[in-house]
Amino acid sequence: MLRPYPPEFRVRAIALVRSGKQVHQTAYELGISAGCLHGWLKQDRIDRGEVSGQTTIESVELRAARKRIRELETELAILRQGGKFLGSERPHPKGSTR
Repeated sequence: MLRPYPPEFRVRAIALVRSGKQVHQTAYELGISAGCLHGWLKQDRIDRGEVSGQTTIESVELRAARKRIRELETELAILRQGGKFLGSERPHPKGSTR
């Protein structure tokens, strides 16, 4: 998911609202939707620990972990296909001749 607004812009928008400006007025002046700004404010409250939820850092770590899991699952599937391809040509681990 692409984020069209840089982090500095988000921080500035949140700071304006936290300083007392109304959400709808701030959103209008910055050219974003009020719903978008509400979402940023909600995530900011989570990151500050004011409300419970998944922090931005946890979200990034979880995304990276899921990507790594997908990579490992792909590697495992490739190895399994290779094992099927080799079939009975694999050597027995204890050296049996059966």
